[in-house]
Amino acid sequence: MANKFYLVTGGTGFIGSALVRRLVHNGHRVRVLDNQSRGSAARLADIQSDFEFVQADIRNPAEVSKAVQGVDSVCHLAFVNGTEFFYSRPGFVLDVGVKGIVNTLDACLEHNVPEFVLASSSEVYQTPPQIPTDESAPLLIPDPLNPRFSYAGGKIISELMALNYGRENFERVLVFRPHNVYGPDMGWEHVIPQLAIRAGEMIQKHPHDEILFPIHGDGTETRAFVHINDFTDGLVTVLDKGEHLNIYHIGNNEEVAIRDLVRLIFDHLNRTCKIVPGELTQGSTRRRCPNISKLASLGYRPRISLAQGLPDVVDWYTTHSKPA
Repeated sequence: MANKFYLVTGGTGFIGSALVRRLVHNGHRVRVLDNQSRGSAARLADIQSDFEFVQADIRNPAEVSKAVQGVDSVCHLAFVNGTEFFYSRPGFVLDVGVKGIVNTLDACLEHNVPEFVLASSSEVYQTPPQIPTDESAPLLIPDPLNPRFSYAGGKIISELMALNYGRENFERVLVFRPHNVYGPDMGWEHVIPQLAIRAGEMIQKHPHDEILFPIHGDGTETRAFVHINDFTDGLVTVLDKGEHLNIYHIGNNEEVAIRDLVRLIFDHLNRTCKIVPGELTQGSTRRRCPNISKLASLGYRPRISLAQGLPDVVDWYTTHSKPA
């Protein structure tokens, strides 16, 4: 990959900061735009002198235009993630998502930026028609009245805008769909942190008693989790070898039942539990696992299994307190 000048929006978020770190390590010039509402500059404190930082709101077109000026590529990751927010603040999720894609694309056109890279999501196809799921799966909003789909809706709009603007206005537009990326300091509104925190708290409260551990669903629901290090390898592969107007799944095809994820967490904490099934959250899909053969054809290979990558994450969340 030839050295470039990248703007990473949302660059102090969990995925964004990992990308910034890798781009800097690989010798690229990097500028970060983030308003710190959910990201944290502390994630990049040890390399803060190696990139430019612009504190700005992705919804402000003037600030976005200024940040885009002079760069070779925009990696647009700024969005509101976390299932908790999809339900509690759907308007905010869409406000950031839709204004963010409009402002970044407009700024790229204003400053003749040749490359645009969009972070999408596996949520765009909701309940996939087949497992493993490839990039051709139809995009779907099954119920516009369910606030959960605020996130998927914003991502679908972003994909449509990026790809259609890209037909005439960019030399290269790439879309990548992350699939359940995990790692230490990934945020607090995701399944692995929430399970790990609850497990740690229940072990403290019941040091000797049997632990009854409630979950959503019956535990047979599946996901395929990809460690942040593997994910970043995949994203760099997309940046290096991805083809114009193409979509790439980045993930791990190790499909894991949620009940087995819970057991892995308790095994690491040297305890057992009895899983108590509950009602599945409305809008949740029962299975999700990506087909990663398209990215594999470019050389991508995930290396870290869930059993290998999970312990450090559990340790991080059982030893850190959620910010007030």
